[in-house]
Amino acid sequence: MKIKAIELYHVSVPLPQTFWPTWIPGYPQTHNRFTLIKIVTDEGITGYSAGTALGIERQGLGDLIGGYLIGADPTDIEQVQGLLKQAGYLGWRNFWIEPACWDIIGKKEGKPVYELLGGSARPIDVYLSTGEMHDPNRRVDELLAMRERGFKTAKLRVKNASLADDIRHIEVVRKGIGDAMALGVDANQGWLVTIVDKVPAWDLARARDFAAACWDNRIDWLEEPLDSRDYDGNAELKRYSKVKISGAELNYGWDEIKIMFEKDCFHVYQPDATFAGGIAQVKKVIDACRDKQRLYSPHTWTNGIGFYVNWNMVLADRGNTLPLEYPLEEPSWVPEFREGIIEPIIPDSEGRLAPFTGPGLGFEIDERRLRKYGTRFFRLTETGLKIKVIREKGLRAALDLKKRKEKG
Repeated sequence: MKIKAIELYHVSVPLPQTFWPTWIPGYPQTHNRFTLIKIVTDEGITGYSAGTALGIERQGLGDLIGGYLIGADPTDIEQVQGLLKQAGYLGWRNFWIEPACWDIIGKKEGKPVYELLGGSARPIDVYLSTGEMHDPNRRVDELLAMRERGFKTAKLRVKNASLADDIRHIEVVRKGIGDAMALGVDANQGWLVTIVDKVPAWDLARARDFAAACWDNRIDWLEEPLDSRDYDGNAELKRYSKVKISGAELNYGWDEIKIMFEKDCFHVYQPDATFAGGIAQVKKVIDACRDKQRLYSPHTWTNGIGFYVNWNMVLADRGNTLPLEYPLEEPSWVPEFREGIIEPIIPDSEGRLAPFTGPGLGFEIDERRLRKYGTRFFRLTETGLKIKVIREKGLRAALDLKKRKEKG
């Protein structure tokens, strides 16, 4: 099997209300934007994946990856990983593309990707993952309402200028909801963005003090309290903390995460397969968690397609006992607009998701919605690539390149 065509789309889904993500403090998000890739094989099988985007910053991506992927075997994941890594030297991180190849493999085999990885179909609990930092008293009312809808666990956000205000936030929420829900807290310090509001970066002392406050307020885990590449700092915090420390959501795949295991940085590893090396590299993380008796629970705050990719990873982990992150911040970040071009993902009244059993990654693109929200900005076929090379390099150089590639 080989890849015969690639299509890329800018997708922009307008949100019903403005969303204020804590990871970009002060930034008003009005759309859910992502880049969609469609890969077509010579056997007529189509695979999809998506990478989160702020706008059309990937406009030139097709010219970068086209020559790498056209003609490649999408079932040879090791080769695909190598090609995407090479392309990453010259441009963006591109491992979000790799799940599209797993989508193809699953469809060819007639199995969900999680089965290809050794997993099995089972219902899983999800936890409510908030995306904004609200007044803590308001958040209490919101969480109690969500508990009535079946959510048993929730994740808060903190992004105050002072440690005292961050501690007050979790104290008010815990006191207000009592033992109605288990709680986690995300500090969003792993990849700090201060392009609008100038919030401080945490040092180890602040992270230790906040971790102690989390323990005092019966918080189950503290997420990304330090820079994601501060390996020594995270390891020291883990040794000190009584509350679980988690991270590694957007790190550059196994090359970085293996260092985290060597230094023992976290209790819970949470790589997102659309960022942290693709499905193949995150499977290594899952295996390492099992071998080293650590926990795994992936980041999923991207879009509906990204959620499916990471849902597959949780189902692939037979020993997983943690709930899956379910991004939800009403009334702005809600399933219909979060998913955009696929059917909304809705948990049941007990806060659980029934397993999907369709082949591949498990979703189907709604072509009507894609036409409504998406704009195709790149298409390349085998013939198109040949014509492009001839135009840019000349016939003689194109023939020489062809011989070199075939020889290699």
